[in-house]
Amino acid sequence: MRARVVKVKMGKEFSREANPPSLRKLFGDSAVAKVLDFLTLYQGFDYSKVEICRNSGVAWKTLYRIWPLLEKYELVTLTRRIGRATLFTLNLDNPVSKALIELGFQIAKYGADKIAKEELAKAPVEVPA
Repeated sequence: MRARVVKVKMGKEFSREANPPSLRKLFGDSAVAKVLDFLTLYQGFDYSKVEICRNSGVAWKTLYRIWPLLEKYELVTLTRRIGRATLFTLNLDNPVSKALIELGFQIAKYGADKIAKEELAKAPVEVPA
């Protein structure tokens, strides 16, 4: 069985993923899941809203619509301003953000364990003589 390959545009380059990011596996392709997947995956870095749109695969209008929800739960925090650009990052002090990071990790771990079990089941068993 071949893994589904998804191309994700990161700036002008394309990266290939064997599986969609963790939160999207559970919550589907919702805009909030895409943005949170991007922010949790690249936590510690700050991005403008345009970069968040481009890298998460969410349209600008959609991000504009869901942004108040992210601010309401304090999932994003303003880090700095460079000229007219305002940069944001995932709020690592927020317990909800911490829970989302842990959830993403657990989803990825569950998937990896499942794949490992399947691969072990396919492998021939060697009996020592």
